[in-house]
Amino acid sequence: MNAKNIQFLRMTHLRGPNIWTYRPVMEALIDIGALEDFPSNTLPGFNARLSAWLPGLVEHRCSVGERGGFLQRLEEGTWAGHVLEHVALELQTQAGMQTGFGKAREAGPRGLYKVVIRTRHEAVSRRALEAARGLILAAIEDRAFDVQAEVHQLKQMVDSLCIGPSTASIVDAASERGIPSIRLNDGNLVQLGHGEQQRRIWTAETDRTSAIAEGISKDKDLTKQLLSTCGVPVPQGQIVDSPAAAWEAAQDIGLPVCVKPTDGNHARGVSLELSRQEDIEAAYEIALAEGSEVIVESFVRGEEHRLLVVGDQVAAANKGETASVVGDGVHTVAELIELQINSDPRRGEEEHFPLDTVRLDEHTTSVLELQRQGLSADSVPEKGRSVLIMRTGNMAWDVTDQVHPDVAAQAVLAARVVGLDIAGVDLVAQDISQPLTAQGGAIVEVNAGPGLLMHLKPGFGQARPVGQAIANHLFKPNDTGRIPVIGLMGDGDTTRPALLVSWLLHLQGLYTGLACAQGLFMNQRKLQSTSGMDWDNAQRLLINRSVQAAVFESDVRHLLTEGLPYDRCQVGVVTRMPKAQGLEDLYPGNDEKMPSYVRTQIDVVSAQGTAVLNAADEAVADLAQYCDGSVIFYAHDESAARLQAHRAQGGRVGFWREGQLILQEGEREHAVLSAKRPAVTRMLQEGRLGTDDMLVAACVAWALDIPTDLIRAGVKSFDSSAHH
Repeated sequence: MNAKNIQFLRMTHLRGPNIWTYRPVMEALIDIGALEDFPSNTLPGFNARLSAWLPGLVEHRCSVGERGGFLQRLEEGTWAGHVLEHVALELQTQAGMQTGFGKAREAGPRGLYKVVIRTRHEAVSRRALEAARGLILAAIEDRAFDVQAEVHQLKQMVDSLCIGPSTASIVDAASERGIPSIRLNDGNLVQLGHGEQQRRIWTAETDRTSAIAEGISKDKDLTKQLLSTCGVPVPQGQIVDSPAAAWEAAQDIGLPVCVKPTDGNHARGVSLELSRQEDIEAAYEIALAEGSEVIVESFVRGEEHRLLVVGDQVAAANKGETASVVGDGVHTVAELIELQINSDPRRGEEEHFPLDTVRLDEHTTSVLELQRQGLSADSVPEKGRSVLIMRTGNMAWDVTDQVHPDVAAQAVLAARVVGLDIAGVDLVAQDISQPLTAQGGAIVEVNAGPGLLMHLKPGFGQARPVGQAIANHLFKPNDTGRIPVIGLMGDGDTTRPALLVSWLLHLQGLYTGLACAQGLFMNQRKLQSTSGMDWDNAQRLLINRSVQAAVFESDVRHLLTEGLPYDRCQVGVVTRMPKAQGLEDLYPGNDEKMPSYVRTQIDVVSAQGTAVLNAADEAVADLAQYCDGSVIFYAHDESAARLQAHRAQGGRVGFWREGQLILQEGEREHAVLSAKRPAVTRMLQEGRLGTDDMLVAACVAWALDIPTDLIRAGVKSFDSSAHH
C-alpha cells in the first residue's frame, strides 16, 4: 500500500488561452508510479469510499456524457490522474468556485500524466489539487480523511482571494457580451475591455463614479439639502453634537424621530420611531459609534426600500424586513436569535449570503429595541410573546415589478442630483406601487457603491440581472470594449513581421503596443530590451489606457507555460509549423502534436477577424478549419496548391509574382510593392526585412483594412533600428 503514491512534479498556471481551453487552467504534471498498474476497479473499497466522501461526484458526466458518468468510469477502471482531475474539480465546486472543465492525459513516459483543471484563482486550484491527492491516497489506504475541513479551508480561500459575487455578476455579464476582463488587484478592481476602450469597475463603482459625488453621498445632511433644493421629498433633520441636543432637536422636529450617523452605511447605528427622551439619548451614542456625526430626522411612516439606480433607470428594488423572535419560556432572547433567526441558511457573515446574521452588542440598535420592550439579551420571554429584534438592515424582498414610475423617477433624479452613475437610493414608503409624495414617503439616503447581492440573491422573490444592467450601462450595444489585437506565431520567423505590422499601424495613426522577442514597445518606443513575449509584459499593453492597437509575438514554449496574453484577436498569424525539439522539458510529444498546440492561435481569432496562414506549409494551411472568421492564405509562389484552391473559391490570397507583391481577391488584384525598387532592394540586401516578412505584414495590414498605398510607404520607410 505504501508504494502507491501520486507525486507532483510541476504545477503550471496557464493564465490565458492555451492548448486545453480558452480559459485559465492549472496544469499539474504528476507521476503516479506504481498506481499505473492499479486502476480504480483493482483497489479494494476505493470507489465506495470516494463516492461516500464526495457524493457530488455523481453529477460528473465525464466522457460518458451523462449523469453518473464518472462513477461508471470508476467501476470500469480508470487511472489515478483521471481521478485526481475529478476530485479536485469537485472540491472546488464544494468550496463555491464552480469550474466544470478538466482533462487528464498521458504525458509520454510511463506513469506521467498532465492533469488540467479550470481555475478562477491559482492558489485555490493548487490547494484543491493537493487536497485531492491527499483524499485519494487516504481512500486507497482506507484511512480517515476530513473532507469537510478541507472544503472549509478552500471556502475561506475562495472568499478571501476570488472576486466577490457582486463584481463577478458584472464580469460574467460583460463576458456574455464578448467584453474581456482583467483583474487589476487582489480585490474587486476589474478592467473591462482593452487599452483605450477599457472601463473599470470596483464592485458597483465605475470609472464614471465621481469622487465629489461619493463625498456628497457620505454627507447625509448635505445630500438632503441638495435633494430638497431639487424638489425630491426628504425628511426634515438636524445634525446634533450631544445626547441632550438630540432630544432638543427631536422636540423641534416633532416626535417620533429617527436617529442615525451622518456618514454610516448598511443601516448600522440607525434607530427608528423614537419618542422617549431616554431612547433618543441612547440612540445618539449608538449612532455616534458608527459614524463621525449624528443626525436626528423626522420619522417617516412606512417600510424601508432600496432602489438600485443604474444610469437613468431603476434596475432593481428591494423591501426591508423586520426581524423578530417568539418566546418559548425557556430560552433567552440571545438564544432565540440563534435558534430562530441566525439558523436561516441564507444568513451569514460573508458577502455571498443574502441576509446578515444578527449580533447583539452594546452599540447595536437591536439592544435599544429590546430595552424599549423591557428586555435584554439575557431575558427569557414568555411563551408566545413576539419580540422585535431589528427594524432595519436586511432588504430581503424583491419588489422591482411593483415600483411606481413616479417613485422610479424620483430615485433616478436623486442619484443624478448627487452625481452618481450607480446608486443605492433608500426610501421609506407605505406602498411602493403608489406615488411617493401623495403617501408622505421620502428618500432618506443616496449611497455610492451599493451592494448588489440583495438583488442577485434576494431572501424572497425574483433575482435581478443587475450585473447585466451595469455592463450595459458601461458599454453601448455591440460595443465589446476591444481594440485591434494581432497575434503571430511560427517557427522563429515572426519577430520582423511583428515589428513591421506595428510600424504600419503606427503610420495609420494608432497608438500601438508591441510585445515581441526584441522587447516591449509602446508607440515605437522601446520600454525594455528583454523579451516582451512573457505573459505579464504582454498584458501591460492591454492595461495601458493609451493603446489603440496591440501586436503580440508568441511561441510554443510561452503557449505551453503561460498561455496567450489575450482572449481573442482580430488577426491571428501562423507562419511555419514549429518543431518539438527544444521543448522536451515540457513533455510536448513529437512534431505531429505541434499543430494541435499551434491551433490555439487560430482558435482565438474572432468571428469578425482573419487568420493569415502560410499556404506553402501544409500543416499550417490545415489550421484554416479552426478559424471562426475569414482566412487569407499567402505563399511566396502563387502556384502553391492550397493558395490556388482558396483563390478559386473567391478567398483572399497574397503572393509574389515577378518581383511584385500581389494581394488578390477573386478577379481583383492589387500590386502593392515591387522588390525592384531601390529602397526595397536595399532593405532586402541589408537583411532588415525578407520577402516573406513583407508578404506576411501586407496580408495582416489588408485584413485590418490598411490602404495599399500606406502598406507600400510603410515597407519602404521601415527601419527596425528605429524601434528604440
